[in-house]
Amino acid sequence: MRVVVYGAGQLAQMMYLAGSPLGIEVLAVDVNNDTVVHPVSKTPLDTSLDQALEGADALTVEFEHVPEHLLEEATKTGKLMPSIESILVGADRVREKALLEGMKVANSAHRIVTHLDQLDECIEALGEKLILKSSRDGYDGYGQWRLANKDELPELKRALATLNLEKVPLVVEKMVPFERELSLIGVRNKQGDVRTYPLAENLHYQGQLHVSVAPATHVDDVLQAKAHDIFVKLAEGMDYIGVLAVELFQCGDELLVNELAPRVHNSGHWSQSGAVTSQFENHLRAICGLPLGDTSAIGPSAMINIIGCSSFSRELLSIDGSHLHWYGKSVREKRKMGHINVTTDSYTKLGEKLHDLSQYLPLEYFPKLIGEAKRLKG
Repeated sequence: MRVVVYGAGQLAQMMYLAGSPLGIEVLAVDVNNDTVVHPVSKTPLDTSLDQALEGADALTVEFEHVPEHLLEEATKTGKLMPSIESILVGADRVREKALLEGMKVANSAHRIVTHLDQLDECIEALGEKLILKSSRDGYDGYGQWRLANKDELPELKRALATLNLEKVPLVVEKMVPFERELSLIGVRNKQGDVRTYPLAENLHYQGQLHVSVAPATHVDDVLQAKAHDIFVKLAEGMDYIGVLAVELFQCGDELLVNELAPRVHNSGHWSQSGAVTSQFENHLRAICGLPLGDTSAIGPSAMINIIGCSSFSRELLSIDGSHLHWYGKSVREKRKMGHINVTTDSYTKLGEKLHDLSQYLPLEYFPKLIGEAKRLKG
């Protein structure tokens, strides 16, 4: 079997590594120049994009912002999974909100803004505390602004004055007093079979994911079932094929959908060593029409993103249950360079291992690590 992935970053690389034992060949497409490359070395291959598409059993994406003309060409082959409609939902918050509202899936109260004067109406409808998100190209904290009270509105309007809101609207949300951020990774295959992973708890810093712990602590069967039901409703409603990530706010016993990611996702990286079947393998199984793998957790796991640095000791691998995944990128501020997975058999031990891990890392780049280690140790 052969799968072509639009995008040539770390997610394509990890799909390649997951596909090899299954006999699934994975090729990647550098969407900046439409070149077919090896997913690990990034070396251009001696094949055209048309040839690669013709020889593929399935086409998929590693991120939402693939140029639409490429997605349209992929759709014509009948091999693109998930569908172009699902991918575009992940690329555009206006489409995303319309989908959630249409399916009656609980999410933050919001307004769509195409002119700055509408912000006054947003305050009247939603209150003073707002978060403003660009409807396109915003991720890892980029393309977002906050309003703490209405006195800040004139300054905020000046900051937004250069934006073309008619072309790229803002999604303005009521700031939700949530208890924590969770995410659910799930997968649906061509036959309509669905499996979901345990909920993960996500810790962010400056809008960027730094640590995920899975299964999330203090999750009962009722909360897990609510998350599963949300996934099933969305996946079946979109006729979705592949892995879908659903980011959630927990507010008491209720879950609000924050964002959707129509692909394998950073908050599911823990599954590489912490679950029976990784999200990457299950995505390939789903789009290739194979039976889905067991999504059960092996034990408590943590995923720690390595962001903006490369100067750490590989001696961290001396910690039992630790695994390093390095992406081979040049260092840049806020760039995800790799991640570390740690798996053990109790949350207390996981906290201890995270504390041990801190000895090998420059902690200024890992601001959430020590606090999470202390929390898990109790």
